[in-house]
Amino acid sequence: MSSGDKVPDAKTIWLFREKLVKSGASEILFQKFVDFLNDQQLIFNEGRMVDASFVLAPRQHNTPEENKQIKQGGGKELWQDRPHKKSQKDIDARWTQKGGVNYYGYKNHIKGDTRSKLIISQETTTASTHDSQSLDKLFTEKDKGQNLYADGAYVGQGEILKKYDVKDRICEKGYRGHPLTEEQKKNNKIKSHTRCLVKHIFGFMECVMNKLFVRTIGIARAKSVIGMNNLIYNMCRYEQIVRLKLFQSQVLCI
Repeated sequence: MSSGDKVPDAKTIWLFREKLVKSGASEILFQKFVDFLNDQQLIFNEGRMVDASFVLAPRQHNTPEENKQIKQGGGKELWQDRPHKKSQKDIDARWTQKGGVNYYGYKNHIKGDTRSKLIISQETTTASTHDSQSLDKLFTEKDKGQNLYADGAYVGQGEILKKYDVKDRICEKGYRGHPLTEEQKKNNKIKSHTRCLVKHIFGFMECVMNKLFVRTIGIARAKSVIGMNNLIYNMCRYEQIVRLKLFQSQVLCI
C-alpha cells in the first residue's frame, strides 16, 4: 500500500485473515520462501538447531468448572446458549509454567539452519505441549546426516534421531543423584556455542518484530499468525544476509 491508498476497515482485514486461515496460505507461503532460500543456496546444511518459544494469547476468565471441562476436551459443549460469548472463548490455548512463571497460549516450534539462522520448518502447539513432542514433525528425510543442536529438553529422542539419521549434539542434563560430570559440562559448553544461535531467532521476533503474541481465537488462527511471523522473520533475515554480502563485496572492491 502507498500513502495515498485507502486503508481497509477492520472487517475487511478480518475477512482477509480468515481466508488465509481457511486456505492454509501461511504454510504454503512459508514453504515457498524456504524453497527460494534453498535455490539461493542459503540453507548451508552444516547443522540443524531446534527450540520452542511461548506465544502468548489473551487470558480467558473462566470458572474452575469450565476450565476443567475444557482440559477434558469438552470445551465445545460450553456456552451453547450464549453464542456471542462462545465465539470469544479460546478453548485450544493452554496454561503452563516454566521457571515459576505462568504462561497462557501456544508454542512456536522451529528448526533452523545453524549457519544462516534461517527457519527451515515450523510447528504450532498449545503452550502445555513439551518441546520434544514436535521434533518428529520438524524433521524430514532431507535432514539425513545433519548434526542436531538442542537444549536438554530434547534428551531421550534417540528413536527420532535414528529415524532421520540425525547426529546427536543435544546438551546433556543432570538428574537428582546423578549430576553432570566435568567432561559432560565441557561437552555441553562446546555444543552451546552453536545451540544458542537459535535464541537469536526468537530474540529478533520479540525485540524487533514484537510478535510473540496472538490476538486471535483458536489454534487454527494462531497457527496461521505464527506461520506468517516465521515467514516475515525469514524475509528480514534474508535481507540482512544480502546486505551483508553486498557490504563485503564493496569492501573487497576498495
